[in-house]
Amino acid sequence: MKVKKLKNENIHIWIADVIRIGNEAVMKAKEENKKLGIPEFFYKNGKIYYILESGEITTEKPEIFKN
Repeated sequence: MKVKKLKNENIHIWIADVIRIGNEAVMKAKEENKKLGIPEFFYKNGKIYYILESGEITTEKPEIFKN
């Protein structure tokens, strides 16, 4: 994500750092989840989609998420 340049350079730098740190945290969590066999998922138009190891996207809840 690119941050629009702001007039106050310090605020611009701070916002860019917050976004960078957040993006790094998300990537680390995704890598850890993959190692643990936890599928990636996202929410769109009121539905939860799961990305399986094969790369297939499905709305069917994988076994790991079932009780």
